[in-house]
Amino acid sequence: MYNYFLMTSEPTLTEHSPILTGKNFLGSLDLTPQSYRKVMDTAHAMKRSEFRGLKPLEGQTLAMIFEKASLRTRTTFDVAMYQLGGHSITLSNAEIGLGVRERVSDVAKNLERWVDGIMARVYLQTTLLELAQHCRVPVINGLSDSLHPVQLLADYQTLEERFGNPSGLKITYLGDGNNMANSHIEMSVLTGSDVTICTPVGYEPNGGILLNALAAGAKIKLTHSIDEALSGCQVLYTDVWISMGQEAEAERKRRAFAGYCVTPQMLERILPDGIFLHCLPAHYGEETVPEATEHPKSAVFDQAENRLHAQKALLYHLMAGQTARW
Repeated sequence: MYNYFLMTSEPTLTEHSPILTGKNFLGSLDLTPQSYRKVMDTAHAMKRSEFRGLKPLEGQTLAMIFEKASLRTRTTFDVAMYQLGGHSITLSNAEIGLGVRERVSDVAKNLERWVDGIMARVYLQTTLLELAQHCRVPVINGLSDSLHPVQLLADYQTLEERFGNPSGLKITYLGDGNNMANSHIEMSVLTGSDVTICTPVGYEPNGGILLNALAAGAKIKLTHSIDEALSGCQVLYTDVWISMGQEAEAERKRRAFAGYCVTPQMLERILPDGIFLHCLPAHYGEETVPEATEHPKSAVFDQAENRLHAQKALLYHLMAGQTARW
């Protein structure tokens, strides 16, 4: 296992030169295995406080657009920019009205004149694509209905802390085939992890994302059997069944997902050194219960902490090589 917690004597950027300057991060596959490794190494170094006192984003500003509510995404990106010496500004959808009050392209063309990067937490992946198309500064996907790649960076930092290299790691995603399931599939392409997606019939992940991953050689298994999904599982992962904007489907989904609730009894069925992850917020009594997130096998709150470190590393690699506007 890698020694991710060994402190260095002096803070240095020598081993962590930014390698993604000016690029977008709209999905996990915007990284290569090599750039993923650099981002992760930087995230681990940042968690060890090796960047303490350094301000690589001094004078830079990140615009944060929120169509969807947020606790972890807003707080961690805001704190990350502060700790890197930069500044963030929060823009709610009520203030800018993406695609309603103003065209998405016009929002992009305005923001690029003022800020050094954009993080957007939106409903549609096409909104992110349009922002990126019309903008000359990095655009980061803080969540869409299709993908949640910044969450997966934090997840894999957590996995590396526990297991080392994630290649071959047996991960079971249990629940709705939503943006989290899609992102787990993409991360299998990037890291070589062995991912099983277990859903009720009719709730499978995006077919195009799955087929592209399989064509790229990813180790992905789809099943509707919870028993099969838990066999040999090292990492059990779940997410809410009813995402923001899907409230009208709530009762139908609760019926379809009967038996999919992660409980302490279910955690006893994974491998002895296995862990439980949930990207939060949790809808207790649906996809999990408090006794599971507080279980000895739970790494849910380590995972939440790592949103800060992983996103800070991502911001550094995307923005640190730019000339500050101020």
